[in-house]
Amino acid sequence: MISDADSREKFISIYRNSLLDDVIPFWIKNCVDRDHGGFMMSLDRGGKVIDTDKGVWQQGRFTWLLGELYNNVEERAEWLELAKHGAKFMDDHCFDPSDGRMWFHLTRGGDPIRKRRYAFSESFAAIAYGELFKATGEKHYAEKARRTFDRFISHNLDPRGVDPKFTDVRPMKSLGFPMITITTAQELRDSIGLTDAEEWIDRSIEQICRDHLKPDLRCVLENVGTDGEIIDHFDGRMLNPGHAIEASWFIMQEGKIRNDPSLIKTGCQILDWSWERGWDNEFGGILYFVDMKGIPVQEYWHDMKFWWPQAEAIIATIFAFSITGDPKYAEWHRQVHEWAYKFFPDPEHGEWFGYLHRDGSISSTLKGNLWKGPFHVPRMKLMSWKLLENLTDE
Repeated sequence: MISDADSREKFISIYRNSLLDDVIPFWIKNCVDRDHGGFMMSLDRGGKVIDTDKGVWQQGRFTWLLGELYNNVEERAEWLELAKHGAKFMDDHCFDPSDGRMWFHLTRGGDPIRKRRYAFSESFAAIAYGELFKATGEKHYAEKARRTFDRFISHNLDPRGVDPKFTDVRPMKSLGFPMITITTAQELRDSIGLTDAEEWIDRSIEQICRDHLKPDLRCVLENVGTDGEIIDHFDGRMLNPGHAIEASWFIMQEGKIRNDPSLIKTGCQILDWSWERGWDNEFGGILYFVDMKGIPVQEYWHDMKFWWPQAEAIIATIFAFSITGDPKYAEWHRQVHEWAYKFFPDPEHGEWFGYLHRDGSISSTLKGNLWKGPFHVPRMKLMSWKLLENLTDE
């Protein structure tokens, strides 16, 4: 386990080597579009492009990752060149000139297909531009990072030019906006020195604690009413353990940065509750959805094992152990690492499968699409490597 120094070295080697020798080469080899710019992420098991459309989330996410690797691992010219390649495609095609918002789904050549009601494309673009500013010192990247962050905030708080998905009969708000605000502001504080980063982090953590954390039920609700009230319907009872676990380490990270025990305690509490609710005691792995009351969930994929909740659980358990030294987090890390690495990696073609059945059997051999790309898995490997490298037995 990671509580043992020799075992930590083994895990460091696994995360570092699989990141640099497997995952990153898989995507660079297969997704870069040298003819039209940007990246094509819809790949089959072997890395063949099976749909040339481009998701804007993935343009920003891979651009960010490449910049992150350049800034924090090694100044490889290829990584910086490809990060600029991704940013240029975003500049040229990913913004709607009529309102300044970003698209969600484009053709290979960059013609718009779809824009979503929410503005998460902007959050990923913002952190991508931020890493490029940090790498190059070119001020236009910092300006774009700030501008896209502002648009991410303003649209989520006051959506304009979009038809609401629901009527105003049962208004709800979700965990997604405050949790993504935390990590986006953290990234931009580091890369461009975002002046109001802590204001947005504080505001978002306060919202999560006030509205989504339910201590009496030991859970974190994905959706709540406008005043944080529980909505006793399918959407209101839904727990998304992977999302909550991801939020847990964002909050732990802020607690570590500020040396704030209360934030560390909150992050660990979220992890504890989400593990209790989300860990599959029969087959292992993190379930996708569970119901607050333990009754049947509406979504038919509720018991599938997706790639990203496992990746977030690996990060969160290492983070919690590194801060608290509590051996239960080392044991949880062992459990989720062993389960994930037993079923998700593809030893023949590289990278991870994305979609498994509850028992770990493969549901789809897709390696990428509009949702899965080089983000959660490589971020997990990079963060786990660095967290363990900084962990001592003192």
